[in-house]
Amino acid sequence: MESFSRVDIFDTKGIEYLFVIGYLLFLIIFWNVATRHEKIIEKIKRMKVLTASALRIPRGLLFNRSHTWTHLDESGEAKIGLDDFIQHVVGKVSFVQLKKPGDPVKKGEVMTQIEQDGKLLNIYSPISGTITGENSTLIENPEIMDDYPCEKGWIYRVNPSDWKKETQPYVMAEDANKWFANEIDRFKDFLARGTSRNLKLEPSMTMLQDGGELRVNVLSDLPDEVWSEFQKDFLNP
Repeated sequence: MESFSRVDIFDTKGIEYLFVIGYLLFLIIFWNVATRHEKIIEKIKRMKVLTASALRIPRGLLFNRSHTWTHLDESGEAKIGLDDFIQHVVGKVSFVQLKKPGDPVKKGEVMTQIEQDGKLLNIYSPISGTITGENSTLIENPEIMDDYPCEKGWIYRVNPSDWKKETQPYVMAEDANKWFANEIDRFKDFLARGTSRNLKLEPSMTMLQDGGELRVNVLSDLPDEVWSEFQKDFLNP
């Protein structure tokens, strides 16, 4: 009777099996990484970027260098609000009103604050006068600024006391377009200098991969100290 010998396949084919298993694991890992990379690229392509052409700049509004706008109505009252640059940089915010109808306000005085996750920015009045009304719809639904930053996104109505003199240095129309383009370049420099000022900025938090463009709502993910620096460099009179 013939005897049978036991053969362990791993003794003879062990290296080949391990190679096949390792190759399959490599393919799985490579596929997952490649798919994730494609998803990231697609997400970046869909992400909005901060450019001058993306800003809504109505030609009839006067813009000042603290990033507020004002417009004189036929009634003689002026509306004031935030420009679209702030909307694109900061993102969704809530308003903390510091003035109410009947209060006097001076040009350069804090009239409201915008708040996001405990981080605050002071917003200064572009004109002097008496507050005649506030936009309660904006206070209750600040998201309307996403669609109507100027038409429905005004903050206060003011009866101006020295309109002509105080608005003389403000910009509008083509001059406003050029100024906003310069502000975006200045904002890029501001973020680029952040590392040297120990503001803990990561390039991936601020820039898109293609062309180094800024992403919209970039301040949303940045810490308090960056907001404080932004206040000094862009919003203070």
